[in-house]
Order: sequence, then structure tokens, then C-alpha cells
Amino acid sequence: MRSTAIAGRCPLPSEAGSTKDRTAERARRAIAQRSEPTVRFFSWVFERSLRSDFHAVRLAQAEPPPAPDTPHLVIYCNHPSWWDAVVCVFVARTFFPRRHFRAPIDAAMLQRYGFMAKIGLFGVEKNSRKGAADFLAACREVFRDDRNVLMLTAQGRFADCRERPLALEGGVAHLAALDERVVFVPLAIEYCLWQERQAEVLLRFGKPLPAREMTDRPVGERREMLETALEDTMSALARDAIARNEAAFTTILAGKRGINPLYDSWRRFQALLRGRRFNPEHGAGP
Repeated sequence: MRSTAIAGRCPLPSEAGSTKDRTAERARRAIAQRSEPTVRFFSWVFERSLRSDFHAVRLAQAEPPPAPDTPHLVIYCNHPSWWDAVVCVFVARTFFPRRHFRAPIDAAMLQRYGFMAKIGLFGVEKNSRKGAADFLAACREVFRDDRNVLMLTAQGRFADCRERPLALEGGVAHLAALDERVVFVPLAIEYCLWQERQAEVLLRFGKPLPAREMTDRPVGERREMLETALEDTMSALARDAIARNEAAFTTILAGKRGINPLYDSWRRFQALLRGRRFNPEHGAGP
């Protein structure tokens, strides 16, 4: 009886191996749940939501997005809002239309929103060794297929765009050790109000950071490199947002325009009387 109890507390090598196998199997099952029809449907739903709730989605022109066929691609971004998941799906479908969107999500949230597994998200327990193992195993599985693109809200929690330091989740720095072919690309996201009633979604990509430039460094240094790259990208986007210069952006999705249906009807009537073409945007004037 005593020896059985001790064995239960201290797994034998074969049992440790079976634990690793179970982790790998969980990762394969999680990744395999993606459904292309579900992805297409919710991509349509999310795009409609962005159109109806925002004035526009704009991409800063200063740095182009990574090439659509970049293998082992990891897009990691800040996490300012509930909208980030919707924006990430939209970004993946817009810039990487032939790739499979993959992203981790809190396992508890995935239980509440089960459909998310069908669009490419996989659950990870927060603040646990099992969750860390599952995260790395799932990412390793993602990297096996060049069709995948991994997107991470790397702060792991909602945080204001102005918060410094970023304090990224530690797991992102470990990805460089999984495969030296991985390429990290920071993506800054910001939501702001300019001169229209609806808010703008502003995006800016940063310069690619190949994993091979980090693999020989300690995990702490890798994390600092990733944080610095994202901080620099966020600071550049903040300057773009403050300038309010639409010419510095490419509009990748035009959203809702107008002020109020009744007031817009009056403005349309005035434009008709003056022989002008009606523009419902507030910035267009009367």
C-alpha cells in the first residue's frame, strides 16, 4: 500500500512519457476542430460588425504587412479591447486569405463560446503548468503546417495602449525555441475617435523579427526584444493617431457613415437644393 502511494506521487519515466503524449494528443484535437464553413460564416459576421460599429478600419502605410506566404508566421499584438479577437480574424482573412487563422484563448472563455474552436482558436488554462505545456504543444502543432498563421494577444489581458512596460506573457518568448524558422511580426491596434461619430480602428505592422536572431539568447532577453518591437510599433501608431492624418493610412474597410438618420435626411435635402452630391460624413460639412 505504501509503495503504491509513493508511485502515485512520483510518476515513473513511462508515465511521464505518457503525459507528454496526452499533451500532444490534446493539441492535435484542438487544432483539428477548425471548420472552413464556420470560418467563412463568422468572418462574414465579424466584417459586418466592424462595418456597423466603426467608421473605418485603417492600416498605417509606413510599414507593409508581411508577405502572405511567409511561413511559420506569428503575429503578436497588444490587447486594448474586447474587439481584438474580431479584428485579428479580420486581419487574418484580409492579409492572409489562404492561411488558416490560429490563436490561443483562455480555456474558460472557450467553454463559454464553443464556436471559437471552429474558427481556429484553441483553449489554454491560464496560470498553470498544464496550460503552459498545452500552449507550446498546440503552437508546435500549428508550425507543422505552413498554411497556418498564429496570432497572439501577447499581453494576455486587457491593457490600455499607453501602458508601459508591456509585460508580455512569457510563453511568446518560448516560441522562438520551437522552430528557428518562426518569424515574429508585431501588430499595434488602437481604437480612437476622430471627427466622425463612430470610432476608427487603427492598425500598424512592425518590422519582422526572425526567431533565429533570438534562439541563442536567454528567454528573458527574447521577451525584451519582442516587447521593445511591439512598444515601438504602438508608439508609432499613437503618433499617427494623434496626427489624425487619413492620408497616412490605407482604408481597408469602410464602415458606417452619418450622424443621425433624421439630421442626415435634412442634410441630404440641403445638398439637393444646392445641386451638390451628398456626403453623410460629418467631416464633409453641410
